Amino acid sequence: MSTSTTDRPATGGSRRTPPAGGEPRPVRRDTWISGRERLTAGGFMAPAVLLVSVFLLAPFVWTIHRSFFADTRTSPFSWFDNYTRFASDPALTRSIQNTLLWVVGTVVLPFVLGLAIACMTDATRFSRLARLCVVLPYALSGSAVAVVWNFMLTTDGAVNQVLTTVGLDSFAQGWLLTWPGNTLVMILANAWQATGVAVILFLVGLQSIPPETLEAGSLDGAGSWQQFRYIVLPQLRPVSIIVIGMSLVNGLKSFDLIWVLTQGGPGRATETLAVSMYNETFLELRPGAGAAIAVVLTVIVLAASWLYLRRQLDVKGE
Repeated sequence: MSTSTTDRPATGGSRRTPPAGGEPRPVRRDTWISGRERLTAGGFMAPAVLLVSVFLLAPFVWTIHRSFFADTRTSPFSWFDNYTRFASDPALTRSIQNTLLWVVGTVVLPFVLGLAIACMTDATRFSRLARLCVVLPYALSGSAVAVVWNFMLTTDGAVNQVLTTVGLDSFAQGWLLTWPGNTLVMILANAWQATGVAVILFLVGLQSIPPETLEAGSLDGAGSWQQFRYIVLPQLRPVSIIVIGMSLVNGLKSFDLIWVLTQGGPGRATETLAVSMYNETFLELRPGAGAAIAVVLTVIVLAASWLYLRRQLDVKGE
């Protein structure tokens, strides 16, 4: 019995032992399938990558290249002359100030108003009608919103006529004629439109909060404000990141509302960097200066978005 046992060929792992000659193992089938799947995925992604490269990356590279050349017909290389205009041109300095005002206004107002309206209409009797009235302006284009507000804010517009009718004619003024008041009223007009999407997102976030957490807070003696601060707001953090990120980018690239209302005037007083880029390139016929403004604006948008998202992701990771 012992002899037959010892003469029996080995089983199990010994059969998988590679040959002694050091011959390479055969390619496994799953590795071949994985490589084929990668090639297939690359083939499907190639058209999208090509379109992005042609319509986004290539124009951006050309814009950077053009920003280092002068605005003459021969376009000699001018180094950083187009960028130094930001320190020497008062119009561009004011444009940077207006852009910062737009960023602050378009981030704070839609966030605060959207959160407040979402909380107030989340469980009220006329919530659907209230939401419709708030969200409806978001369905309009920026140019349409500008036409509506132009009707209201001109010297003989609806706002001044209402103030005169109720006996407050001393408050009537040219709302679009003096800085910084004209920039502030345009930020309000933008908030009137942008609050709608913030309300939608915050309502989605509020409806995803488990009611058990609020009930537990109530049983622990937390008041309405404490529940909102310590229970609701932390669970709205993902939605808040989206709302602030969208508002940040939209504030930096604001153009259509400003252009229809004031065209950057009077005297280029209400220009933002986006409007200055258009004005320098197409109206003043200085493509080099316009390209430099476009590069600066792109860098600001990317830097602000990256810093904000990095901070939010780091806090979330902790």
